Amino acid sequence: MSKNKLPEKIVVASGNAHKIEEIRAIFKGVELVTMHDAGFDGDIEENGKTFKENALIKAQAVFDKLRLPVLADDSGLCVDALHGAPGVYSARFSGGTSADNRALLLKRLDGVSHRTARFSCSVCYIGADGKPLFGEGETRGRILFEEIGDKGFGYDSLFFSDDLQKSFGEATEDEKNSVSHRYRALCDLRSKL
Repeated sequence: MSKNKLPEKIVVASGNAHKIEEIRAIFKGVELVTMHDAGFDGDIEENGKTFKENALIKAQAVFDKLRLPVLADDSGLCVDALHGAPGVYSARFSGGTSADNRALLLKRLDGVSHRTARFSCSVCYIGADGKPLFGEGETRGRILFEEIGDKGFGYDSLFFSDDLQKSFGEATEDEKNSVSHRYRALCDLRSKL
């Protein structure tokens, strides 16, 4: 990222440790602090109908309270055979844990052979001027019939990446970050800054 366009420190509007580590690995050269470490302790209701709306809701809530540059993202898994579900509900698909979400996804796809899917991500950056700027990214693949690999988080062990020709659960952090929806969304955002 161009240092003359971005501040030295950006607040990341997330409490998801895995997500923040991914962003840190991709957003080198900028100090990223979690919203909690920056002093934001409220809950943010993600009630948008799209990833972009949810990213804006999160970024705006943190910016309004802290008045600091902020980066937020919203992302999820969109399965074609499920008409884009779980989509914006990816993290709360089953109402339980990530393992519960994966189990429900496999149950919903039982007997389905057409298993194409994509991870989609929208990022929202609000700088000192208070104006939101967005980046979009996606990565395509398919849902496996069983979990493969123990790396990553969320649905990674069920997502076979077209780019990597292996599941995200088998991919190293660097491999995943090189093709991930979040990486592509951040690159899209960077190109606009």
